[in-house]
Amino acid sequence: MQNITASNPATATDRAFGTADIKLLVLDIDGTIAGLSNEIREPVKQAILAAQSRGVKVAVATGRMYRSALRFHSDIGSTLPLICYQGAWIQDMATQKRLRHLPLSKQTALELLDYFEQPDLRPLLSIHFYIDDKLYVPEITAATRIYAERSGIEPIVIEDLRRDIPGEPTKVLALCQNSDVLDGLQISMRERYKPAELYLTRSVATFFEATHPSANKGDAVQYLAEELLGLQAANVMAIGDNFNDLEMISYAGVGVAMGNAPDGVKAVANWVAPDVEDDGVALAIEQFVLGG
Repeated sequence: MQNITASNPATATDRAFGTADIKLLVLDIDGTIAGLSNEIREPVKQAILAAQSRGVKVAVATGRMYRSALRFHSDIGSTLPLICYQGAWIQDMATQKRLRHLPLSKQTALELLDYFEQPDLRPLLSIHFYIDDKLYVPEITAATRIYAERSGIEPIVIEDLRRDIPGEPTKVLALCQNSDVLDGLQISMRERYKPAELYLTRSVATFFEATHPSANKGDAVQYLAEELLGLQAANVMAIGDNFNDLEMISYAGVGVAMGNAPDGVKAVANWVAPDVEDDGVALAIEQFVLGG
């Protein structure tokens, strides 16, 4: 895939996307359309509105819970199903019909819990289980409080998740302020589980996430585009900022990484936009949807 940075947008259009026909724009939330303020800034909203006025459909694809992502979906006026939990949960807001749900088995979830609760890891991690769009935790840590405030979700404490787990988790999340700890955890988990057994990713440096092996944003966006809308990858533009966005950036005809994305994400993108705090999504939309 050709990588072209935002430093020369005219070249990007001429060389890579002169014949692009974007009909679907897919946006991540955190680090993409929402930065430190946890809100969508006005230039980004206006660019999305302009794209919609030209007949481009706009969707949200996020690692967030469904309830936590709803206000962003509403803010951009999307009428498409909401892709959340890295694609493990897709729901139509208008009908409230859940189109896809790919939970982890209880056995796999408890295996993860066993690993996270090893004596050398347990004091360092905050453990989150997401079941039926509710957040369950064994305790409320400082990291959990910060997460709950940003997501707008009240955690439910179950001290013994192993004994009292109320269902199959859509996602399991381990939070740690030391990203090096999660780097090591990710390496060890990928040695234990094959991609066909578990999807492992990072949405931010301090989040390590596990979902069903078939749950990733790339497969979810493909389902939305091809099965629900009758489009092709060439008609899709996807914008994201982290490793959980890799698959959808790779799938899309126009895959855009934010300037605040890790180098490994930028490497698979066609184009690198400015940072989220510099309204990079607005510039990307202007360049590839609105015609510069």
